[in-house]
Amino acid sequence: MALFEYFPNYIWNLSVSIAMESGGQIGEIIDMCKPIRDAAAGGADAGTPQFMQAWATMGDKLLELAGEDEAKGRLFSASTKLERASLYLLIAERMQSHGAPGREATYAKARAAFDKSTVLGKINRERVEIPLGAGTMPALFTRAPGEGRKPVVVFCNGLDSCKEMLYWTRLPLELARRGVSTLCVDQPGSGEALRLQGLPVDPHSESWASKAVDWLEQQPEVDPAAIGMTGISLGGHFAPRAVAYEPRFASGAVWGANHNWREVQDKRMAREGENPVPHYWAHVHWVFGAKDQDDFLEKSAQMDLNGHMDRITVPFLVTHGANDRQISPAYADDLYDQLVNSPRREKVIFTAREGGVEHVGADNMTFGRDLLADWFAETLGGRAG
Repeated sequence: MALFEYFPNYIWNLSVSIAMESGGQIGEIIDMCKPIRDAAAGGADAGTPQFMQAWATMGDKLLELAGEDEAKGRLFSASTKLERASLYLLIAERMQSHGAPGREATYAKARAAFDKSTVLGKINRERVEIPLGAGTMPALFTRAPGEGRKPVVVFCNGLDSCKEMLYWTRLPLELARRGVSTLCVDQPGSGEALRLQGLPVDPHSESWASKAVDWLEQQPEVDPAAIGMTGISLGGHFAPRAVAYEPRFASGAVWGANHNWREVQDKRMAREGENPVPHYWAHVHWVFGAKDQDDFLEKSAQMDLNGHMDRITVPFLVTHGANDRQISPAYADDLYDQLVNSPRREKVIFTAREGGVEHVGADNMTFGRDLLADWFAETLGGRAG
């Protein structure tokens, strides 16, 4: 199993696969991609304005159609269209360079559509803001059904995702089915925290993850003894670090192991492996608040989990795709091997037998999603069936 490879470069195909796995409709995706197929031939960076125009146009059409539904009182139908509009707009925005014309306006439109969809569709997610030392960490809280205090999982972004995309992985829905709530966060360096507050990556992820735990402990529907932590892509670096240094986490998992991300940057400078987004170096400079490449390399020097993982003393799950073209599966081995003090450690490498072999299962997210949901149900006191 592999990505749906419509374009001649990996980065554009990754965006298309993310959209397909996040609830996009194949007919709409084909309509957006067909006119810009030739634009991709010049490389991942060159045609991104055309990409944005095509995808934003579809988003705008869906916003218009949603408005027509809303005017007729068909609020659930309006919500469904708003959801896809937000998705397509966020995919379009994600592909642009920092400061590209229309990027900020497209992000604002996507966010507004997402929030309106939540209200009209009565969707089980609440936007909250968690106080940080500087600024706030916007988040989406999805509650498990039923009375009483429930386990909860903090779910963090990678390098180029946002909390809305975390929700669209449908992990929060699968966790809720299993009696576990989810807090999807825009941690510093991602989503709203980066775009609207200018908060760069903090390599010491426990500093913001601990603030999430502080907030959760104050919620009457949360069991403070059953809080887990996971992350996707670069979140597969942040989550283990947070669990290692925040003792209140009761379980952890990664959706893609990112054990030594600093080393990955050296490989990318040597043109080894695929990049996740166009305009890659400009993107990471923005995310880290770096003024140039030397500054970025200095700021990212601490993005290495070697020597830290023996601090984890709770159950921990490591997952990775066997054919990940961005992050080597060898990093999953490193992470697992160093979890020497975890009372229950597991490593699952997804193969062609099931799928989910690409980076964070972008070819098929069902297997990673189900496994993580079952893992947290078992280790935090939910139910797997």
